[in-house]
Amino acid sequence: MRQPRSLVVEPLTREAFAPFGDVIACDGADSFPINQGRTQRFHSLASVDLLGEGAKAILSIFRGQPLEPLVIELMERHPLGSQAFVPLNNKAFYAVVAAPGDFDETAVRAFLVTGTQGINLRAGAWHAPLLPLEADSDYLVVDRLGPGGNCDEVLLKQPIVLQPDSH
Repeated sequence: MRQPRSLVVEPLTREAFAPFGDVIACDGADSFPINQGRTQRFHSLASVDLLGEGAKAILSIFRGQPLEPLVIELMERHPLGSQAFVPLNNKAFYAVVAAPGDFDETAVRAFLVTGTQGINLRAGAWHAPLLPLEADSDYLVVDRLGPGGNCDEVLLKQPIVLQPDSH
């Protein structure tokens, strides 16, 4: 195996994650009451990108298992649509991402997504495959269904090993 490089995992904030997509969480989000005041609506937390003729948004559930050993060797992107991951059973996961466009291995960042947060990756944002921290982690996934090639993959020249944030 190629010698991995270490990547520090950052806390997930809206500002830090903005180049890659949206944070789906109630904390810090705009909201207003609905249903005669019995429900608080946290409105428009993310936008669904649907590019190409015949595209439609779909909802799926992914059940993920931890990557063991936690060595990331592959990144992928979906150039024709966004992809959202929202934990259903309050289990955290890592989001390892890079900006849309030509893949820059030196610009990869890692975030800890808590079980009360979700993410929405912009169309074309590079990301590692799903990285749950616990077995049988379920996610509501919103993404694109339709014609056209919508998954590009790249092997890393130098694999990545994640290091928890020391703060």
